[in-house]
Amino acid sequence: MRAPEPINGLRVVAPAAALDRLFWPAGAAVLRLAADDLLVIGAARGGLGDGAVILEQESGFVGWWLTPGEVREKVLPHVEWPIPDARPALAQGLVAGVPAKLWLGEDRTLLLCAAAYAHELEERLP
Repeated sequence: MRAPEPINGLRVVAPAAALDRLFWPAGAAVLRLAADDLLVIGAARGGLGDGAVILEQESGFVGWWLTPGEVREKVLPHVEWPIPDARPALAQGLVAGVPAKLWLGEDRTLLLCAAAYAHELEERLP
């Protein structure tokens, strides 16, 4: 597997209702990590709406942008949890025993993990 890319994004923390009211530019990957936590890749800021919203630059992740074929061949054999059918979608769990996330887009997928685990994930995937 090729080397991962640093993934720079925007971490957005706010009550779930406030996050639901935010909007982002077309093409941004919006990953709902938890009810009150977003990671947005490909956008500097969104529509902030009202209420208290915490925005911080996030640079603790690395990732691999993969085609559907690469996901089927290289990743899915190492996943023991269900992959959602709907797109876009975020799925989280262990990939080859390493905590990771899959952002499943219409025509590409981002395999994402904490930078500290990147070397281990690289070693475990063919």
